[in-house]
Amino acid sequence: MAQAQSKPNWFVIGISAAVVVVLVALGLVVVWMNNRATDAGPAPSSSKSFDAETGAIAFGDGDDVVDVFVDFQCPVCKSFEEQFGAQLMKAADDDKITLNYHPIAILDRYSQGTEYSSRSASAAVCVAESDPDEYLDFAQLLFDNQPEENTTGLETSKLAELAEQAGADEAASCITDETYKKFGVAQAKKHEIAATPTVDLNGTRLNLQDQADLQKLVKLIS
Repeated sequence: MAQAQSKPNWFVIGISAAVVVVLVALGLVVVWMNNRATDAGPAPSSSKSFDAETGAIAFGDGDDVVDVFVDFQCPVCKSFEEQFGAQLMKAADDDKITLNYHPIAILDRYSQGTEYSSRSASAAVCVAESDPDEYLDFAQLLFDNQPEENTTGLETSKLAELAEQAGADEAASCITDETYKKFGVAQAKKHEIAATPTVDLNGTRLNLQDQADLQKLVKLIS
């Protein structure tokens, strides 16, 4: 007796194929979203005092290297600058240290959706790229005009005005275009910054809440 030949179940095959297509599409969406999340945006240009790879604006030429990571939305960063900023710069001017400032962004959630941390970091990078000699004056103006947390922050046009006030006229269009808006977040992730201010001394992260670590910094810049 001849055996009956089984016929392909086209319905099941069609469903299986559809599932595969959906899974592939979902995979592509996940990859796209991950790429967007880690996209640093356009890269700024490096100069003698600005390293676009590390995001550092450098001052001084000392053997000991101090890296300071700041978010301009951060009130503790402002307090840190008020307490140690002048000493850090004097130590850099005297070539006791190489001082690297890193504008980063981790506090966008505190600006009611306007991403002020990212916008202010972007503005700082614009100044560092085009007018690095005016960076410190601009950073000081950002701290002097620091908005309270959970407010919308300064408008981008105001950030451009502050850059012009600091003498960094060439940075204005870069700021208003928000050219490096993704840079601060990308740098924070790259350097594993979870809180600000964060300070590294010769590549080792200091715990500023620990008096022994804090004294290492104080003794170096005193």
